[in-house]
Amino acid sequence: MKKAVIVSKATNKEALKELLSTEGFDHIDFAETSDQVCRIISGDEDVELILINAPLKEESGLDLAVQCSKSTIASIMVIVRAEKSAEVAHILTSQGIMVIGKPISRHLFHHYLLFSECFKKRIRRVVKENNKLRSQVETMKIVNRAKVVLMKNLRMSEGQAHHYLEKQAMDLRKSKYEVAINVLRTYEN
Repeated sequence: MKKAVIVSKATNKEALKELLSTEGFDHIDFAETSDQVCRIISGDEDVELILINAPLKEESGLDLAVQCSKSTIASIMVIVRAEKSAEVAHILTSQGIMVIGKPISRHLFHHYLLFSECFKKRIRRVVKENNKLRSQVETMKIVNRAKVVLMKNLRMSEGQAHHYLEKQAMDLRKSKYEVAINVLRTYEN
């Protein structure tokens, strides 16, 4: 299921919904204000696209686009009048936000969506790798802390503490992380 949020004045919603529906978006939420968008996207990592048809009723929509770019990995597109598109693109492109001039060409819009899909896949890979690295660093911190505790409490050398953790992990069929946590629970309490 492809999810999108359209942020627009009430008059333009249906045309944008029809445009997204032809591109395979089957769950489309509507909003007219920043507050409504924040409520819709908070905690929802499945939103793939936030389409802002600027200006909004009481705001330009540009600050909203920047705010969304910082709080979600959804693709963000801002639609502005053609004569303003270069100026707005100069401001928003550095934030990873695409700017589209009005009137919208279906053909170009399709290619914008393809590009955003490729970009999103790359971002997801980077986020996955980043999470994996964070986990590895956290494991290393815990294991190293357990080594220090063993060295301090059992007067082991670093090599002996390392060997102890590896041997316990092998003997108990647990990860070094789990063994390190048990060592910390035993000696730090």
